[in-house]
Amino acid sequence: MAAAGVVSGKIIYEQEGVYIHSSCGKTNDQDSLISGILRVLEKDAEVIVDWRPLDDALDSSSILYARKDSSSVVEWTQAPKERGHRGSEHLNSYEAEWDMVNTVSFKRKPHTNGDAPSHRNGKSKWSFLFSLTDLKSIKQNKEGMSWSYLVFCLKDDVVLPALRFHQGDSKLLIESLEKYVVLCESPQDKRTLLVNCQNKSLSQSFENLLDEPAYGLIQKIKKDPYTATMIGFSKVTNYIFDSLRGSDPSTHQRPPSEMADFLSDAISGLKINQQEEPGFEVITRIDLGERPVVQRKEPVSLEEWTKNIDSEGRILNVDSMKQMIFRGGLSHALRKQAWKFLLGYFPWDSTKEERTQLQKQKTDEYFRMKLQWKSVSQEQEKRNSRLRDYRSLIEKDVNRTDRTNKFYEGQDNPGLILLHDILMTYCMYDFDLGYVQGMSDLLSPLLYVMENEVDAFWCFASYMDQMHQNFEEQMQGMKTQLIQLSTLLRLLDSGFCSYLESQDSGYLYFCFRWLLIRFKREFSFLDILRLWEVMWTELPCKNFHLLLCCAILESEKQQIMEKHYGFNEILKHINELSMKIDVEDMLCKAEAISLQMVKCKELPQAVCEILGLQDSEVTTPDSDVGEDENVVMTPCSTSAFQSNALPTLSASGSRDDSPTQITVSSDVCRLTPA
Repeated sequence: MAAAGVVSGKIIYEQEGVYIHSSCGKTNDQDSLISGILRVLEKDAEVIVDWRPLDDALDSSSILYARKDSSSVVEWTQAPKERGHRGSEHLNSYEAEWDMVNTVSFKRKPHTNGDAPSHRNGKSKWSFLFSLTDLKSIKQNKEGMSWSYLVFCLKDDVVLPALRFHQGDSKLLIESLEKYVVLCESPQDKRTLLVNCQNKSLSQSFENLLDEPAYGLIQKIKKDPYTATMIGFSKVTNYIFDSLRGSDPSTHQRPPSEMADFLSDAISGLKINQQEEPGFEVITRIDLGERPVVQRKEPVSLEEWTKNIDSEGRILNVDSMKQMIFRGGLSHALRKQAWKFLLGYFPWDSTKEERTQLQKQKTDEYFRMKLQWKSVSQEQEKRNSRLRDYRSLIEKDVNRTDRTNKFYEGQDNPGLILLHDILMTYCMYDFDLGYVQGMSDLLSPLLYVMENEVDAFWCFASYMDQMHQNFEEQMQGMKTQLIQLSTLLRLLDSGFCSYLESQDSGYLYFCFRWLLIRFKREFSFLDILRLWEVMWTELPCKNFHLLLCCAILESEKQQIMEKHYGFNEILKHINELSMKIDVEDMLCKAEAISLQMVKCKELPQAVCEILGLQDSEVTTPDSDVGEDENVVMTPCSTSAFQSNALPTLSASGSRDDSPTQITVSSDVCRLTPA
């Protein structure tokens, strides 16, 4: 339908200085520049793109509104004199060069239910608006052109005039549209962005599930599961269920399998097929035996740390020190020193002089990389789309940094500025990976502790060496971890796993955020410092973070099962655990699970490989359980570790820093890090 006046609604995006070069001057070589304002608006659950000239005399009734109703579709057609030698293929190869705009003009399709409005001046015919649901593709300009431009193509092959951005570029517009639809490069032309370019059958299934406004939200989740999980799956599922229910009570009992299918498809790279996954093993019910009671110790003090340093600055008794850190963490005054060793920035066997030289070398290297992006001019950046994209994502994530910590309070806080600079420099360090949303969550605690730009960067780079698979495009690292977590949880509690599967929650997608950024959004800022330093010791086993997931899920099992939570309730409940989990309690439970598994005589090979166990027999000290037991393991992959000592548990809570020595033979099994 035609707009009856100025379109009202919530303005999502607004930009002046957006021109149409109409080539409609009095002479053939004279271009008419029509200045206008471009807006994206939300109105009545619909998203509208609206461009109109900055002309006070413009009659708003001349604005053409493109919708699926054939009685009021804007048609972008060729002028009669050009129709003879420019065929339909011209639209498919449309290049928004100035001389091409002269070959087309607006005209209204015949109305069947009303009179078409007439134009009152020469410029009003260029005004247009359309619903985002009618958008098919967006053509972008070639790199290096003086002005950025976009061409909108609608689903009925209507091609609108090129919009040229004389003030700034089109990046913010694209970002605004991506809040509602998926945009991806065309395989045939990288300058063309296709809208909703998912699998056709999948698209059809979603359209059957949801109406169009909600469908836009689904596309956002499908395109960026990282951001979707950052804002909380509970909000997503509540919104989706509201959309499904509508006002008809008969639709309130939507089968949960539909929602599970939606979520698995929304994170398409994570869809798990048990039959296709290599190494997938069916875990049968196994008696794991009694679980030991574990107690945490006091944090390692600066004095204890200093006692373990020789005259040249080398760290002595490294394995014993790691065990102390695993059992109690570090006092805050010690973190700035110890984290550099735990993350691999400083070698454990380095002298103080060697570390001084290393820092000098790393400082030079860091500032050389920082200078690379700092020296890029605005004009150069316009021609480097990847750098522009990285900067945009970084700025967005930095602005979402948790401000509860005073180090990051305020918009112009130096901490936020350093976060931005370090992340931009990391893009120079690893340009292939670049920046992916969520990385800033891993950096912010490091910068807080280091209070130094260079040290924070190199600690972050080391941490990313461990975490990079989480952020790779195919998400294979995330997929593997979810499979491994499912395997471990089934061994620990097959009944709970069966219940989750009955509620279409068996693939544990609600743990995505936990794994992606190592629980950063689940614990308080200070608790994360403790949790991470414990995990960095790589004790007591490989993939200890998965046992932490198991510990949290086991703690919530009773409530989930007794209250008969379904798919949506489980998702909502897990999300709302954020900032309510006791970190020390979970560390105790996770360690107890690891000790319980190491003593199991029939541990499945798949579990053995996940935890890094060897084909062996070991005596496991455990003062809380009683007598030591010999444990025989099934064959599995091997992994090396420097120490033959396992930490000793104490029921009293006092630290026993002298580990029990175990003679390890060729047929001995023990927990080892990767």
